[in-house]
Amino acid sequence: MTASPDLGTRTGTPALLRSVFRHHAAGVAVITAAGERPVGFTATSLSSVAAEPPLVSFGVGASASSWPVIAEAEHVGIHILAEHQHELAATFARSGADRFGPSTDWSTGPEGVPLLGGVVAWLVCRVVARIPAGDHRIVIGQVVAGAPSEGGRPLVYHQGRFTALRD
Repeated sequence: MTASPDLGTRTGTPALLRSVFRHHAAGVAVITAAGERPVGFTATSLSSVAAEPPLVSFGVGASASSWPVIAEAEHVGIHILAEHQHELAATFARSGADRFGPSTDWSTGPEGVPLLGGVVAWLVCRVVARIPAGDHRIVIGQVVAGAPSEGGRPLVYHQGRFTALRD
């Protein structure tokens, strides 16, 4: 057996995790929920969990402004953003932004969930679990409604910025 080459191995820290995941391209989603006022945030942690029953998961920071509503919500909206929706992604990622202001195209969807317009696809999910994971919570939702678009390309997050797929 030969020794592994020195690849600049570093100790497992938050900075290491962030620097490695800058190399991991991820789809961009916005998660929404209805509360006294609607809430939402940009997520790159969306994942399909199971087909039967249809389950998805996403992470949300326990200190995020939207967490108190998500923590109590029975249903959430999941929106796959289109490649031209950089500004929408930035708005929902920015702390203190008026996410559901006049510049945001949205309406009330199934189960009272705020649904964003112009997205590649959307789902409404019933929350079935909230799992503590460090400074975040993993939310698992069962799909109850949704619609894919007639086409369109997704927005991607890579190297610390929003971008589009290239052929």
